[in-house]
Amino acid sequence: MTQLSGTFGIAARNFTAYPDMPDVHQLVDYGVKMEELGFDSLWVWDHILLGVDPNFPIIDSLTLLTAIAARTKKIKLGTGILVLPLRNPVTLAKQLSSMDLLSDGRLVMGMASGWYKREFDAVGVPFEKRGKIMDENLELLEKFWTEDMVKGEWMYHKIPAGVMYPKPSRKVPILIGGYVDRVLKRAALNGDGWLTYFYRPESFKTSWAKIRNFAKEGGKDPDTLLNAAQLPIRIGKSRAEVESGMMEWLGKEWDYASWSESTKDSAILGNVDECVAQLKEHIAAGVQKLIFVPYRYEMEQIEIIAREIIPRLKA
Repeated sequence: MTQLSGTFGIAARNFTAYPDMPDVHQLVDYGVKMEELGFDSLWVWDHILLGVDPNFPIIDSLTLLTAIAARTKKIKLGTGILVLPLRNPVTLAKQLSSMDLLSDGRLVMGMASGWYKREFDAVGVPFEKRGKIMDENLELLEKFWTEDMVKGEWMYHKIPAGVMYPKPSRKVPILIGGYVDRVLKRAALNGDGWLTYFYRPESFKTSWAKIRNFAKEGGKDPDTLLNAAQLPIRIGKSRAEVESGMMEWLGKEWDYASWSESTKDSAILGNVDECVAQLKEHIAAGVQKLIFVPYRYEMEQIEIIAREIIPRLKA
Protein backbone atom coordinates (compact mmCIF):
# COMPACT_ATOMS: atom_id res chain seq x y z
CA MET A 1 0.00 0.00 0.00
CA THR A 2 1.13 3.55 -0.70
CA GLN A 3 2.58 5.29 2.36
CA LEU A 4 1.97 9.01 2.63
CA SER A 5 3.66 9.89 5.93
CA GLY A 6 6.29 12.59 5.58
CA THR A 7 5.50 13.36 1.93
CA PHE A 8 4.83 16.77 0.42
CA GLY A 9 2.70 17.66 -2.57
CA ILE A 10 1.93 20.84 -4.47
CA ALA A 11 -1.30 22.06 -6.11
CA ALA A 12 -1.50 23.15 -9.76
CA ARG A 13 -3.52 26.07 -11.03
CA ASN A 14 -5.75 24.28 -13.53
CA PHE A 15 -8.59 26.71 -12.82
CA THR A 16 -8.46 30.49 -13.11
CA ALA A 17 -10.86 33.39 -12.61
CA TYR A 18 -12.44 34.61 -15.88
CA PRO A 19 -11.28 36.31 -18.14
CA ASP A 20 -7.92 34.63 -17.29
CA MET A 21 -7.64 31.28 -19.04
CA PRO A 22 -5.55 28.33 -17.84
CA ASP A 23 -2.71 27.53 -20.25
CA VAL A 24 -2.53 23.75 -20.66
CA HIS A 25 1.04 23.72 -22.02
CA GLN A 26 2.26 25.88 -19.14
CA LEU A 27 0.52 23.51 -16.72
CA VAL A 28 2.31 20.49 -18.17
CA ASP A 29 5.64 22.36 -17.93
CA TYR A 30 4.72 23.24 -14.33
CA GLY A 31 4.27 19.53 -13.55
CA VAL A 32 7.73 18.79 -14.96
CA LYS A 33 9.22 21.63 -12.88
CA MET A 34 7.52 20.39 -9.68
CA GLU A 35 9.17 17.00 -10.17
CA GLU A 36 12.54 18.72 -10.66
CA LEU A 37 12.00 20.68 -7.42
CA GLY A 38 11.49 17.40 -5.55
CA PHE A 39 7.79 17.52 -4.68
CA ASP A 40 6.45 14.03 -4.05
CA SER A 41 3.12 14.68 -5.79
CA LEU A 42 1.15 17.14 -7.92
CA TRP A 43 -2.57 17.80 -7.31
CA VAL A 44 -5.16 19.24 -9.67
CA TRP A 45 -8.73 20.44 -9.09
CA ASP A 46 -11.76 18.88 -10.79
CA HIS A 47 -14.96 20.42 -12.16
CA ILE A 48 -16.77 20.40 -15.48
CA LEU A 49 -18.82 23.60 -15.13
CA LEU A 50 -17.65 25.94 -12.40
CA GLY A 51 -19.42 29.22 -11.75
CA VAL A 52 -21.44 31.56 -13.94
CA ASP A 53 -20.78 35.10 -12.80
CA PRO A 54 -17.91 34.97 -12.05
CA ASN A 55 -17.01 31.74 -13.80
CA PHE A 56 -13.82 29.77 -13.38
CA PRO A 57 -12.34 28.33 -16.59
CA ILE A 58 -10.86 24.90 -15.80
CA ILE A 59 -8.77 22.30 -17.65
CA ASP A 60 -10.07 18.75 -17.18
CA SER A 61 -8.21 17.11 -14.32
CA LEU A 62 -7.64 13.66 -15.83
CA THR A 63 -6.58 14.96 -19.25
CA LEU A 64 -4.01 17.20 -17.59
CA LEU A 65 -2.66 14.46 -15.30
CA THR A 66 -2.29 12.14 -18.31
CA ALA A 67 -0.23 14.75 -20.15
CA ILE A 68 1.96 15.36 -17.09
CA ALA A 69 2.38 11.60 -16.56
CA ALA A 70 3.79 11.32 -20.09
CA ARG A 71 6.41 14.01 -19.38
CA THR A 72 7.51 12.91 -15.87
CA LYS A 73 9.00 9.83 -14.20
CA LYS A 74 8.59 9.97 -10.41
CA ILE A 75 6.08 12.55 -9.23
CA LYS A 76 2.77 11.10 -8.05
CA LEU A 77 -0.40 12.54 -9.61
CA GLY A 78 -3.54 13.33 -7.66
CA THR A 79 -6.97 14.92 -7.82
CA GLY A 80 -8.00 17.12 -4.95
CA ILE A 81 -10.80 16.08 -5.53
CA LEU A 82 -12.46 14.27 -8.46
CA VAL A 83 -16.27 14.68 -8.30
CA LEU A 84 -16.99 10.97 -8.56
CA PRO A 85 -20.80 10.93 -9.07
CA LEU A 86 -20.41 13.09 -12.20
CA ARG A 87 -18.37 10.31 -13.86
CA ASN A 88 -19.63 7.04 -15.28
CA PRO A 89 -17.82 4.51 -13.05
CA VAL A 90 -17.37 1.89 -15.78
CA THR A 91 -15.68 4.29 -18.21
CA LEU A 92 -13.77 5.85 -15.29
CA ALA A 93 -12.46 2.43 -14.19
CA LYS A 94 -11.09 1.97 -17.71
CA GLN A 95 -9.63 5.49 -17.88
CA LEU A 96 -7.93 5.36 -14.47
CA SER A 97 -6.49 1.89 -15.01
CA SER A 98 -5.04 3.11 -18.32
CA MET A 99 -3.63 6.21 -16.61
CA ASP A 100 -2.16 4.05 -13.86
CA LEU A 101 -0.36 1.91 -16.44
CA LEU A 102 0.84 4.94 -18.41
CA SER A 103 2.25 6.53 -15.23
CA ASP A 104 3.75 3.28 -13.84
CA GLY A 105 1.49 3.33 -10.81
CA ARG A 106 1.70 6.99 -9.79
CA LEU A 107 -1.99 7.87 -9.28
CA VAL A 108 -3.39 8.92 -5.89
CA MET A 109 -7.05 9.75 -6.36
CA GLY A 110 -8.91 12.14 -4.10
CA MET A 111 -12.66 11.73 -4.70
CA ALA A 112 -15.79 13.27 -3.23
CA SER A 113 -19.52 13.44 -3.83
CA GLY A 114 -19.60 17.11 -4.92
CA TRP A 115 -21.66 20.08 -3.78
CA TYR A 116 -22.48 22.07 -6.89
CA LYS A 117 -26.07 21.23 -7.94
CA ARG A 118 -26.04 23.13 -11.24
CA GLU A 119 -23.17 20.94 -12.47
CA PHE A 120 -25.09 17.74 -11.60
CA ASP A 121 -28.22 19.00 -13.37
CA ALA A 122 -26.24 19.79 -16.52
CA VAL A 123 -24.55 16.38 -16.58
CA GLY A 124 -27.85 14.61 -15.87
CA VAL A 125 -26.96 13.07 -12.50
CA PRO A 126 -29.52 13.42 -9.67
CA PHE A 127 -27.91 15.69 -7.10
CA GLU A 128 -29.99 14.38 -4.17
CA LYS A 129 -28.75 10.82 -4.82
CA ARG A 130 -25.08 11.74 -5.06
CA GLY A 131 -24.08 9.97 -1.81
CA LYS A 132 -25.66 6.70 -2.91
CA ILE A 133 -24.15 7.08 -6.40
CA MET A 134 -20.75 7.81 -4.84
CA ASP A 135 -20.84 4.56 -2.84
CA GLU A 136 -22.00 2.57 -5.85
CA ASN A 137 -19.31 4.08 -8.07
CA LEU A 138 -16.60 3.27 -5.51
CA GLU A 139 -17.84 -0.32 -5.40
CA LEU A 140 -17.82 -0.61 -9.20
CA LEU A 141 -14.29 0.84 -9.52
CA GLU A 142 -13.03 -1.66 -6.95
CA LYS A 143 -14.77 -4.58 -8.68
CA PHE A 144 -13.53 -3.75 -12.18
CA TRP A 145 -9.97 -3.30 -10.88
CA THR A 146 -9.84 -6.53 -8.89
CA GLU A 147 -12.33 -9.10 -10.23
CA ASP A 148 -12.12 -11.26 -13.35
CA MET A 149 -15.79 -10.69 -14.12
CA VAL A 150 -18.25 -8.15 -12.77
CA LYS A 151 -21.93 -9.19 -12.71
CA GLY A 152 -24.96 -7.60 -11.13
CA GLU A 153 -27.55 -4.85 -11.08
CA TRP A 154 -26.88 -1.46 -9.57
CA MET A 155 -28.95 1.70 -9.47
CA TYR A 156 -27.85 2.81 -12.96
CA HIS A 157 -25.83 -0.17 -14.20
CA LYS A 158 -27.01 -3.58 -15.40
CA ILE A 159 -23.91 -5.68 -15.98
CA PRO A 160 -24.57 -9.27 -17.12
CA ALA A 161 -20.87 -9.98 -17.68
CA GLY A 162 -18.27 -7.22 -17.40
CA VAL A 163 -14.66 -8.19 -18.15
CA MET A 164 -12.15 -5.37 -18.00
CA TYR A 165 -8.45 -5.81 -18.70
CA PRO A 166 -5.75 -4.69 -18.31
CA LYS A 167 -6.06 -4.04 -14.58
CA PRO A 168 -4.14 -1.20 -12.87
CA SER A 169 -0.55 -2.13 -11.96
CA ARG A 170 -1.48 -1.95 -8.27
CA LYS A 171 -4.34 -0.82 -6.01
CA VAL A 172 -5.02 2.83 -6.91
CA PRO A 173 -5.31 4.59 -3.53
CA ILE A 174 -8.58 6.52 -3.12
CA LEU A 175 -8.80 9.26 -0.51
CA ILE A 176 -12.32 10.47 0.20
CA GLY A 177 -12.87 14.21 0.60
CA GLY A 178 -15.64 15.63 2.77
CA TYR A 179 -16.64 16.73 6.21
CA VAL A 180 -19.84 15.29 7.66
CA ASP A 181 -19.90 12.08 9.69
CA ARG A 182 -21.34 9.82 6.99
CA VAL A 183 -18.56 10.98 4.63
CA LEU A 184 -15.92 10.41 7.30
CA LYS A 185 -17.33 6.90 7.69
CA ARG A 186 -17.09 6.41 3.89
CA ALA A 187 -13.44 7.53 4.04
CA ALA A 188 -12.79 4.97 6.79
CA LEU A 189 -14.61 2.00 5.29
CA ASN A 190 -15.09 2.48 1.51
CA GLY A 191 -11.91 4.38 0.72
CA ASP A 192 -8.26 4.18 1.70
CA GLY A 193 -8.43 7.32 3.83
CA TRP A 194 -9.24 11.02 3.89
CA LEU A 195 -8.27 14.14 1.95
CA THR A 196 -9.07 17.42 3.62
CA TYR A 197 -9.11 21.00 2.48
CA PHE A 198 -8.11 24.15 4.41
CA TYR A 199 -8.53 22.65 7.91
CA ARG A 200 -6.88 23.94 11.07
CA PRO A 201 -4.89 21.37 13.09
CA GLU A 202 -7.50 21.02 15.85
CA SER A 203 -10.33 20.45 13.32
CA PHE A 204 -8.21 17.89 11.52
CA LYS A 205 -7.42 16.06 14.73
CA THR A 206 -11.11 15.79 15.74
CA SER A 207 -12.25 14.45 12.36
CA TRP A 208 -9.28 12.09 11.99
CA ALA A 209 -10.08 10.56 15.40
CA LYS A 210 -13.66 9.97 14.17
CA ILE A 211 -12.39 8.31 10.97
CA ARG A 212 -10.07 6.01 12.92
CA ASN A 213 -12.96 5.12 15.20
CA PHE A 214 -15.30 4.35 12.27
CA ALA A 215 -12.59 2.04 10.88
CA LYS A 216 -12.21 0.25 14.21
CA GLU A 217 -15.98 -0.22 14.54
CA GLY A 218 -16.12 -1.54 10.96
CA GLY A 219 -13.39 -4.10 11.59
CA LYS A 220 -10.67 -2.28 9.64
CA ASP A 221 -7.21 -1.53 11.02
CA PRO A 222 -7.13 2.29 11.45
CA ASP A 223 -3.33 2.26 11.09
CA THR A 224 -3.73 1.30 7.42
CA LEU A 225 -5.66 4.52 6.66
CA LEU A 226 -4.03 7.30 4.65
CA ASN A 227 -4.60 11.04 4.88
CA ALA A 228 -3.55 14.26 3.21
CA ALA A 229 -4.27 17.92 3.98
CA GLN A 230 -4.44 20.71 1.39
CA LEU A 231 -3.24 23.96 2.95
CA PRO A 232 -2.84 27.49 1.61
CA ILE A 233 0.55 29.07 2.32
CA ARG A 234 2.26 32.43 1.83
CA ILE A 235 5.79 33.13 2.99
CA GLY A 236 7.25 36.59 3.50
CA LYS A 237 9.26 38.68 5.97
CA SER A 238 6.49 38.51 8.57
CA ARG A 239 2.88 37.50 9.04
CA ALA A 240 1.85 41.17 9.00
CA GLU A 241 3.44 41.64 5.57
CA VAL A 242 1.65 38.72 3.87
CA GLU A 243 -1.67 38.30 5.67
CA SER A 244 -3.99 40.86 4.05
CA GLY A 245 -3.05 39.96 0.45
CA MET A 246 -3.46 36.27 1.24
CA MET A 247 -6.89 36.76 2.83
CA GLU A 248 -8.04 38.77 -0.19
CA TRP A 249 -6.97 35.95 -2.57
CA LEU A 250 -8.54 33.25 -0.39
CA GLY A 251 -11.77 35.24 -0.27
CA LYS A 252 -11.92 35.86 -4.01
CA GLU A 253 -10.91 32.60 -5.67
CA TRP A 254 -11.88 29.92 -3.14
CA ASP A 255 -15.06 28.41 -1.73
CA TYR A 256 -15.67 27.05 1.75
CA ALA A 257 -18.52 24.65 2.47
CA SER A 258 -20.63 26.26 5.20
CA TRP A 259 -21.20 22.83 6.82
CA SER A 260 -17.45 22.19 7.12
CA GLU A 261 -14.64 23.55 9.23
CA SER A 262 -12.72 24.57 6.10
CA THR A 263 -11.59 28.14 6.61
CA LYS A 264 -9.18 30.65 5.16
CA ASP A 265 -7.92 30.96 8.75
CA SER A 266 -6.10 27.67 8.07
CA ALA A 267 -3.59 29.66 5.96
CA ILE A 268 0.07 29.14 6.84
CA LEU A 269 1.54 32.66 7.06
CA GLY A 270 4.78 34.37 8.00
CA ASN A 271 8.52 33.93 7.61
CA VAL A 272 10.09 30.52 7.03
CA ASP A 273 10.48 29.81 10.77
CA GLU A 274 6.87 30.73 11.50
CA CYS A 275 5.56 28.66 8.57
CA VAL A 276 7.60 25.62 9.63
CA ALA A 277 6.26 25.92 13.19
CA GLN A 278 2.65 26.15 11.95
CA LEU A 279 3.11 23.16 9.60
CA LYS A 280 4.59 21.10 12.43
CA GLU A 281 1.31 21.59 14.32
CA HIS A 282 -0.50 19.86 11.44
CA ILE A 283 1.96 16.96 11.47
CA ALA A 284 1.55 16.70 15.25
CA ALA A 285 -2.25 16.57 14.73
CA GLY A 286 -1.78 13.44 12.59
CA VAL A 287 -1.44 14.81 9.03
CA GLN A 288 0.59 12.37 6.94
CA LYS A 289 0.88 14.25 3.64
CA LEU A 290 0.89 18.04 3.30
CA ILE A 291 -0.28 19.46 -0.04
CA PHE A 292 0.69 23.10 -0.45
CA VAL A 293 -1.56 25.60 -2.19
CA PRO A 294 0.97 28.41 -2.71
CA TYR A 295 -0.11 32.05 -2.79
CA ARG A 296 -1.25 32.76 -6.36
CA TYR A 297 0.95 29.84 -7.47
CA GLU A 298 3.94 32.21 -7.52
CA MET A 299 7.14 30.37 -8.48
CA GLU A 300 9.12 32.30 -5.86
CA GLN A 301 6.79 30.94 -3.15
CA ILE A 302 7.03 27.40 -4.53
CA GLU A 303 10.83 27.48 -4.58
CA ILE A 304 10.99 28.63 -0.94
CA ILE A 305 8.65 25.75 0.01
CA ALA A 306 10.82 23.23 -1.88
CA ARG A 307 14.22 24.54 -0.78
CA GLU A 308 13.67 25.94 2.70
CA ILE A 309 10.49 24.55 4.23
CA ILE A 310 10.26 20.88 3.19
CA PRO A 311 13.89 20.05 4.12
CA ARG A 312 13.22 21.37 7.64
CA LEU A 313 9.99 19.40 7.97
CA LYS A 314 11.79 16.23 6.83
CA ALA A 315 14.60 16.85 9.32
